[in-house]
Amino acid sequence: MSAGKTCEVGGANLDWSNLGFGYVETNCHVKYEWKDGVWNEGEEIADPYVKMHIMANVFHYGQALFEGQKVFHCKDGKVRIFRDEANYQRLSKGCKRMGMPSMTQSMFHGAIDRAVRANLDFVPPYGSNGAMYIRPFIFGSGPQMGLGPSSEYTFIVVVAPVGSYYKTKGLTPIPCMVMDDFDRAAPMGVGQVKCAGNYAADIMPAKQTKEAGFPIGLYLDAKHHRYVEEFNTSNFVAITKDNKYVTPDSQSVLESITNKCLEDLARDMGLTVERRPIDFEAEVENFKEVGAVGTAVVITAIGSITRGSKTYEFEAPSILQKLHDKVRAVQVAEEPDSHGWLRELQNDDSNRRRLESQSTFADDLSPADSMDSRKNSEVGS
Repeated sequence: MSAGKTCEVGGANLDWSNLGFGYVETNCHVKYEWKDGVWNEGEEIADPYVKMHIMANVFHYGQALFEGQKVFHCKDGKVRIFRDEANYQRLSKGCKRMGMPSMTQSMFHGAIDRAVRANLDFVPPYGSNGAMYIRPFIFGSGPQMGLGPSSEYTFIVVVAPVGSYYKTKGLTPIPCMVMDDFDRAAPMGVGQVKCAGNYAADIMPAKQTKEAGFPIGLYLDAKHHRYVEEFNTSNFVAITKDNKYVTPDSQSVLESITNKCLEDLARDMGLTVERRPIDFEAEVENFKEVGAVGTAVVITAIGSITRGSKTYEFEAPSILQKLHDKVRAVQVAEEPDSHGWLRELQNDDSNRRRLESQSTFADDLSPADSMDSRKNSEVGS
């Protein structure tokens, strides 16, 4: 972005109505670095490449977390971020589980605001059915040989304009297959956090599922292969024949922020919401509608689920369509934000760059503790 240039919503003049869900190069990203127990003040960087040591922790031991969220240009002309307080809480939980340094909510929100403001030209204008996708991520960037927390971390916020998954008004149901030959996450593992390794493990199973003619796959629990876990990259929800909204309760399932929104809206509509173990074979025939829910698409309607030689079919989405439309209306301020999900983009540079108390180390490890763990922990051949 050239010096002195003023950004404005839609200023990039892209073909907004025909955006897909892929990376589009923007003006810059925002990068922060953690060294000696503190985060620096961050910087806006135009170069989309990151230079790192060949022994960076992330390459060898996989310390990496990411988030996914969206920004919308609203009906009243304001730019708002959707549910980023919840994204901050989930990232903080992930940092604790992965032994990584957390950050203050002020820093997290400030980083998002900086990235959005610097790339305001790439926010799709209201009415285009698009959004700005935000990808905050943190990874171990310090060099080390032995297993242990990294000595340095990098936090980056990348943004890109994205379109709707659907070019039609209604949700388009797709077929699904149960993936009995693979597990998504182990009990007591890291299934509840958004770490990169969970998604790497799904690449090959997802590829095989697509090759079999199913755009999406469903995982059952790793211990019994009996209870519903989640789809490849989305939470599972179902509307039962007696109009209950059900979704799995499992320590191996990522806590979808979209799912939580839909639960709130389902209650608003008078539906009973149940978050509990779901026995696939015992309950599948009682499902009226099934959906895969997540940030990218809000809801993907599932037309059928195949397990082995048997296929279970579901009705066209009706309640799920209403829930989808309600979320989308709230996101762009066409309907009241009664649950307080939206945060208006901040204009105050000093507030956005303020780092309250710098950092807390997620596992209560001091830098010295971190150094000791690297000295005392070796990885076998």
